Amino acid sequence: MYPIRRLAFAAALMLVALPSWAQGGPPQAMPVSVSEPVAKRVTQWDEYSGRFEAVATVEVRARVSGFIDKLHFKDGQWVNEGDPLFTIDQRPYEIAVDVAAADVARNKAQVELAELQVGRGAALIGSRTITEADNDTRKSNLAVAKAQLKAAEAAQRNAQLNLEWTRVTAPLSGRISDRKVDAGNLIQGGQSGATLLATIVSTDPIRFVFDVSEADHLRYQRLFLAGERAQAGSSAIPVRIKLADEADWKRTGKVDFVDNSLSPRSGTIRTRAIVENKDRLLTPGVFGRVQLYGGEYDALLIPDSAVISDQARKIVFVVAKDDVVQARPITLGPLVDGLRVVRDGLKADERVVLDGLANPMVRPGAKIAPQKGQITAQAK
Repeated sequence: MYPIRRLAFAAALMLVALPSWAQGGPPQAMPVSVSEPVAKRVTQWDEYSGRFEAVATVEVRARVSGFIDKLHFKDGQWVNEGDPLFTIDQRPYEIAVDVAAADVARNKAQVELAELQVGRGAALIGSRTITEADNDTRKSNLAVAKAQLKAAEAAQRNAQLNLEWTRVTAPLSGRISDRKVDAGNLIQGGQSGATLLATIVSTDPIRFVFDVSEADHLRYQRLFLAGERAQAGSSAIPVRIKLADEADWKRTGKVDFVDNSLSPRSGTIRTRAIVENKDRLLTPGVFGRVQLYGGEYDALLIPDSAVISDQARKIVFVVAKDDVVQARPITLGPLVDGLRVVRDGLKADERVVLDGLANPMVRPGAKIAPQKGQITAQAK
């Protein structure tokens, strides 16, 4: 009898050690943190790709022809408006100024002589020493002499201007390219066919150019008509920009231009923003990402950790009134204050599962023990 009593006692101990479901009872519900999504009015920022462009680009060309005498800059340096860049041999133009000055002096003498003759004729006409025709001729000669003097003075100013143009200066402040000609070369000046000497691009401010889709453009126009957004191209529309090696949207600017038509080929409209570039880090041609202000809307926010990828869909687990887990497909938006915007598929009063998603017991159709959790936004 003794061995039988020992076996019965051991069996009783094993029965006590088994879980409730093995003893025939229902399984215990797993405790899981849940919370309603955070309801908040958020600002929508639409993202686009684009490149920086200079506000002004100038090709430096000489207005007069001649031999390059001196260069006053180093390739690629920063120049200010009015800084000397090239000097053309000035000697032929100095001679032209002297010749023009001599011509002015000669014509002044002619005017003085003609004025004396007219003055004498006025005295002689009364005594009939000269005829009316002679007096008229003297007046005409004075008028011609004065006209020739004006032409000579204009020629002198033109010669002086050509002499000034032998000093080629920077037409704007910015960064200059490498020189296209060296000292000693003969260059062609003038309005057509002039030799390219260098190029200058402005650096501060700088523009960021990007293309906006037709759908977004129409949405912006409807927001404007509803009074919720400024007119396209208005400087009141802000942008935020980051470079390829930057994680945060540190740079800010304003929209200063929107094209007047969409491209029929790409279905986009060219948009431009103006950005400060005090540190001169931004260079024309540099790639970047821009966020364009797209209005405000009421949104529901949840942490990214509560989102599950189901093939091509994004889903969250919600808890029904009977504490049973349900899968809910959702449409996601951008991150706001460290939380993910849910554009569609979720209601404000629904309880979202926050943790335990990796546990096989937390699955659609399973009953859980909801525990009050909290969703906290990150402070800016």
